Amino acid sequence: MKLCMIGTGYVGLVSGVCFADLGNEVICVDNNIKKVNLLKKGKIPIYEPGLSELVVKNFKNKRLHFSSDLKKSVKESDIIFICVGTPTKKGGSSADLSQIYNVSKEISSSINKFKIVITKSTVPVTTGDEIEKILSKKNSKKKFSVVSNPEFLREGEAIRDFIYPDRVVIGTNDKKAGRILKNLYSPLISKGTSYLQTSRRAAELIKYASNAFLATKITFINEIANLCEKTDINVEDISIGMGLDKRIGGRFLRAGPAYGGSCFPKDTKAIISTADKFKTNLSVIKSVIKSNANRSKILLDRVYQILNKKIRKKKISFLGVTFKANTDDMRDSSSLKMIPWLSKKGAIINYFDPTGYKKEFSKLKNVSHKSTINSAIEGSDLVIIHTEWNDFKSINFKNLVKGKKFIIFDMRNIYSSTKIKDQGFKYFSVGK
Repeated sequence: MKLCMIGTGYVGLVSGVCFADLGNEVICVDNNIKKVNLLKKGKIPIYEPGLSELVVKNFKNKRLHFSSDLKKSVKESDIIFICVGTPTKKGGSSADLSQIYNVSKEISSSINKFKIVITKSTVPVTTGDEIEKILSKKNSKKKFSVVSNPEFLREGEAIRDFIYPDRVVIGTNDKKAGRILKNLYSPLISKGTSYLQTSRRAAELIKYASNAFLATKITFINEIANLCEKTDINVEDISIGMGLDKRIGGRFLRAGPAYGGSCFPKDTKAIISTADKFKTNLSVIKSVIKSNANRSKILLDRVYQILNKKIRKKKISFLGVTFKANTDDMRDSSSLKMIPWLSKKGAIINYFDPTGYKKEFSKLKNVSHKSTINSAIEGSDLVIIHTEWNDFKSINFKNLVKGKKFIIFDMRNIYSSTKIKDQGFKYFSVGK
């Protein structure tokens, strides 16, 4: 099939490359000409394991193309995926759909035969209705079908998630579009993937409800971790005990920093905004947002206590600053709250992250990027394990120490407290 992916961000690029790898002819379109030219040279704008190799392979095989000509690309394709950003509106909580609607207007003037127009971006309920109205102004409804097909790709695991998804959700009541899309996804369905066809509005809400529920699980276990710290209980025992209940499951029950990234923060806000529009109170999700916003303060209070209430001129090292491992995404990472606060209090901060230097910290006083773990923790008073990169899971801290021994605050509970303490270090973790 001939596919057009509009937007070469995380969703558009990963989905487009994977569809090409399944044998489809794919055009990835972006209005950033510099970005398009880099992609043609095999240079990837995001960090995602395995993506670069797939781009080069499918581009060489001429199944994957990159273009900045949206209208031409739409005309040459049968299925159009809208994969542009839907960030939170500035000064508000609802999703900014300006890119979605601008793209829809451009598609509208390029429909030369029957097209399936799909929202792959995460969009609020009724967005598909609005896209349909835009396309109907210049085209007969017989010439297009608007479908919701939400993505469920985890950063750092995106290629695996595309090839072996938990489910494929198609939101349409159009039998023709449903038949075509089931055929498109047949290589995944044949391997056992669940295929759910539902109404367009239901598909839109499935994505938001899923992310809100996962954000709730993270926030829930973080609050339980707070209680465990006061009652001398290991939160990991609680996570295991709860997770063995098949109604609950163990995934996303790991205590640590606040949730962040490109999805949970904006999607929890957007579903609240949608509920307000329909005069419905989602009180649980509102509480989740409030609790998560307070999470970094709780962990910073812990740092304050660990350092005996003396932060000024203390050397603090962060191992990892991205919101989670296997991604370079800094969006809503808790390090964006922690490091500026500590800097303002007079701490001297070094950080190391496998994805390198971060411009977000460039203007902060006494904050330095280090290119190795050793150089980052040298001379430290406190080492904070902030992100659960594999690089940090088997460090022999004893071999790295020259002179005084530092304190370790393991925010991801990577290490055994007994093992670290036996090496002579003061060790603190979360929920213990």
